[in-house]
Amino acid sequence: MTEQHPSTTERLAAAYNRMMERLRERMERGDEAPGPTLDEGIKHAGNKAVELGELSREEAEKIGGWIKRDIEEATLYLGDSGREFADWLKFDVNQVEERLLDALLSVADRTKLELAAFERSIGSHHTYHAGEITGAGVLECLDCGEPAHFYATAMISACANCGGTQFRRPRA
Repeated sequence: MTEQHPSTTERLAAAYNRMMERLRERMERGDEAPGPTLDEGIKHAGNKAVELGELSREEAEKIGGWIKRDIEEATLYLGDSGREFADWLKFDVNQVEERLLDALLSVADRTKLELAAFERSIGSHHTYHAGEITGAGVLECLDCGEPAHFYATAMISACANCGGTQFRRPRA
């Protein structure tokens, strides 16, 4: 019998989830005073993935950037609008993987103060690109506005409607 290996997409999505879980654990532990920053937590999670042979250094840095982008987007939305997390996702949170949701909410809440300064320093929100990994939520194609729904961590594909490769999180 042949052993099946996960595709690159599946491997990177699983690594995103493991890094997110490590980040959540480190942020909750708070064994540093006054507590680790988001960047420190992501770096630690990436170093652990490299140390364990789960990812190359380049892959860990890329996934770390994607995690930071997703947390910043969630935190900015929650801070700006005062709305619920389900509004940001644009669909029922019951459809989202529970572990991913817990990790994202935990880290987003822990980083609100840190990101308040970041929020003031930027005028626009992140652009997502086909080929990147993203957490749960909805992205809109920048070319045609078509929504793409993500119920779990997954690789972003070109727009099913127009083939566009750039997306953003919808605003309220």
